[in-house]
Amino acid sequence: MTRILVVEDDIDIRGLLTRGLEAEGFSVDTAGCVGDALAAARDESPEAVVLDITLPDGSGHDVCRSLREGGYPGPILFLSARDEIRDRAEGLALGADDYIVKPFVFDELVARLRTHLMRRQAAEGPRTLINAGKLVLDLDTRQVTCGEASARLTPREAELLAMLMESVNRPVSRADIFERLWASQGGLSLNVVDVYVGYLRTKMADFVRHGGPLLVTVRGRGFMLDSRGPDYRH
Repeated sequence: MTRILVVEDDIDIRGLLTRGLEAEGFSVDTAGCVGDALAAARDESPEAVVLDITLPDGSGHDVCRSLREGGYPGPILFLSARDEIRDRAEGLALGADDYIVKPFVFDELVARLRTHLMRRQAAEGPRTLINAGKLVLDLDTRQVTCGEASARLTPREAELLAMLMESVNRPVSRADIFERLWASQGGLSLNVVDVYVGYLRTKMADFVRHGGPLLVTVRGRGFMLDSRGPDYRH
């Protein structure tokens, strides 16, 4: 699931964007200020950013500049009420891929977002590395690392971890995991998901003390990689 970071201080617009993008099949993280936006970009590894300019603790320009200077490769789309040519030019000069003026047509925003994501993917080629905070999975070698800790996964373990990393801090149901990874194989039940989650927990047992996420069971909802830390969980 493609992860999008929405940076918008207007709670109504933020909610509208979140609901709409999730309905389009995206996973959405949100932030309402510069500080939260940079923290979310660092911790959640979004594949694209939809960014307002006017924020309570600075400017969306600051966010765009920091992301590009830090090597962020994904599409950045400004979504702003500022409609002067110089505003658009400044945003694009900072490294944004697009500039959409409010009020906007949601379908157009989604179409532009998908276009930029496809262009970026085509330019980069097949993705081999997935990041979720300090956790890094190499899909080619099936090596997962977290700080100084590492583990080698089987092909199916790597597929399962990749699915959980794509939805970090959000539960993924047993049914969804089974449908994606095992439904095409006859004679298996949902219990196979629990078995492989157990395998992953064993191999990643040392990752938490290196700042990695915890693989948790969410009662009634499935499994989740929780990167929010023990203070949040308690």
